[in-house]
Amino acid sequence: MSMTMSEKILAKTSNKKKTEAGEIVMADIDVAMTHDLTGPLSIESFNKIGTKKVWDPSKIVIPFDHQVPADSLDAANNHIIMRKFVAEQGIKNFYDVNEGVCHQILPELGHVVPGEVIVGTDSHTCTHGSLGAFATGIGSTDMAMVFSTGQLWFKVPETIQFNIEGILKENVYAKDVILNIIGKVGADGATYKACEFAGSTVANMSVSDRMVLCNMAIEMGGKTGLVEVDEKTLQYIKNRSTKPYTVFKTDTDSPSLETIDIDVNELEPQVACPHNVDNVKPASELDVEIDQVFLGSCTNGRISDMREAAEILKGKKIANGVRMLVIPASKEVYTKSLNEGLINIFVDAGALVCNPCCGPCLGGHIGLIGPGEASLSTSNRNFKGRQGSPDGEVYLSSAAVAAASAIEGRITLPQ
Repeated sequence: MSMTMSEKILAKTSNKKKTEAGEIVMADIDVAMTHDLTGPLSIESFNKIGTKKVWDPSKIVIPFDHQVPADSLDAANNHIIMRKFVAEQGIKNFYDVNEGVCHQILPELGHVVPGEVIVGTDSHTCTHGSLGAFATGIGSTDMAMVFSTGQLWFKVPETIQFNIEGILKENVYAKDVILNIIGKVGADGATYKACEFAGSTVANMSVSDRMVLCNMAIEMGGKTGLVEVDEKTLQYIKNRSTKPYTVFKTDTDSPSLETIDIDVNELEPQVACPHNVDNVKPASELDVEIDQVFLGSCTNGRISDMREAAEILKGKKIANGVRMLVIPASKEVYTKSLNEGLINIFVDAGALVCNPCCGPCLGGHIGLIGPGEASLSTSNRNFKGRQGSPDGEVYLSSAAVAAASAIEGRITLPQ
């Protein structure tokens, strides 16, 4: 029987020869991730179950990234709870306040390989499907079950394959592609679907660019985002992980497969406008004054984003009245930015460079916006109140548009 990538992965991990969309399976979990914000509730629920030891401490990954270093007594207490749990359970894959954003460091540090089922108490866990895994966000109480049993039930999703063709123009990036797709299908257009990204455009993208696509699958309701494994994937994994893996590809005649063709030849830079990610417009149509620019997050805080922004900002100054926060997504990205002189460019331009973390993305830490202020962000969500005041506005763009706009003081195109 023909199957999609998701169906094949869930069949393997639930010890079945085949699965089909709509079927309920109990799958073995390969990697379970929780962080400092959602982890304490997972631990509380785990303790209520009464299980003394987690099923496999080597398969649990715990990074601190949302409120690091602690910005309140509550955050400090959450860190204490998590550190105690890590010590009691013998969890080796623990990354304290200095490593970076969970969805960046898991693949960087070799925790993600093809054919796995990866769950995390964070909706953007779907990022890891860029390496050919079935990766999805779950609730904190569901994670307590995973901690206890190493298993979780799933309804096998149908699949939408976005066949993306064309050559991207200068200053058009993966972020523009995914914003354009979300704008077309809507915030609920792929609800509980596996979103596969395929075609010549994706084949030409780097692994980092593919992460951008998969990261934002959830913003159109997707259960996960996936890209088929190719030589670029294998080279990325070769340098980072020694775990065994299985490569799966979608059969084009799979019964549950829907294909949507996307032509990006004429695509221009895109911006998601308040207060929904599917409220997407070409950047050229906007003339919006901004108060803050945020370069970072699990969507666009990678070294390629730092380089793109630095190239635009070099020798320039950020506009008066604009705050720009630059937050590399991981220690590795931060170190590369230092070694390449990118940090100097940002600082000389007038930006604030912060430690690797989620920053203002979730509205729970540094860089919040106040009433009436507008933020242009390279992150993935712009819901009302997402980055601070509910009376503020958040726009989403690529790193290039963010850097160019920081110079002009208003949303503009990179020149």
